[in-house]
Amino acid sequence: MTDLALLRRQFAPSGALRAALNHGNRVLVGRDDAGTAIGISVDLARALAAHLDLPLELVDYNRAVDVSNSATSDAWDVCFLAVDPDRAATIDFTEPYVAIEGCYLASAGCSATDAAELVASGAPVGTVTGSAYTLTLVRQPGAEALVHFPDIFAALEALDTGRVAAIAGIGTVMEAEAARRPGARTLAPPFMQIRQAMAIVKGRPEAAAELRRFIAERARSGAVGDILERHGVSRACAVLPVG
Repeated sequence: MTDLALLRRQFAPSGALRAALNHGNRVLVGRDDAGTAIGISVDLARALAAHLDLPLELVDYNRAVDVSNSATSDAWDVCFLAVDPDRAATIDFTEPYVAIEGCYLASAGCSATDAAELVASGAPVGTVTGSAYTLTLVRQPGAEALVHFPDIFAALEALDTGRVAAIAGIGTVMEAEAARRPGARTLAPPFMQIRQAMAIVKGRPEAAAELRRFIAERARSGAVGDILERHGVSRACAVLPVG
């Protein structure tokens, strides 16, 4: 077993575990009324710090690219990013712990039979301002047809009153809402999937191995699912480790 003192030095050479938060991903990170960071990433960072008996320092970034670009600047120790081979040049990823699909919920009056047909039709599609899926959709074909709403409740009201033909959202949430609306359905395929993982800067091999064990054990135990549900994401989105 790796010496705990060595792990603490590798995880926190500054003395505190510095966890980078990507505020561009509103599914995983947000702020409360006082402006304090909250969310799935924050809870996992706290769990890791407690596991290592280290003080925690949260380092805020507005975009994923700002997190990945600062990996070699000694600004943070661990982060929460979608797995990407280019990013793996400077950080070591765990296995993904959550896969979040973005899907369209079409109203009963929408004639589209799949996601591509919906986008091609130019029909108005509701989406929640600042959400992770909105940040993706505004860069894709069909962005001009998006209608932005402050929250999912306003988007659902627009769907129910016919102001939009469909809305974008997290797949499991959209499926549940479709079941409440006769004739409504989710459209295949999902328009996006984020396979989110924890990661640590390269050059800390024992800590990287421990981080992989940490997230795998919490995925198997259901602790990751508990965190997801606490922040409004279905535990069905949790990814269980292979083997």
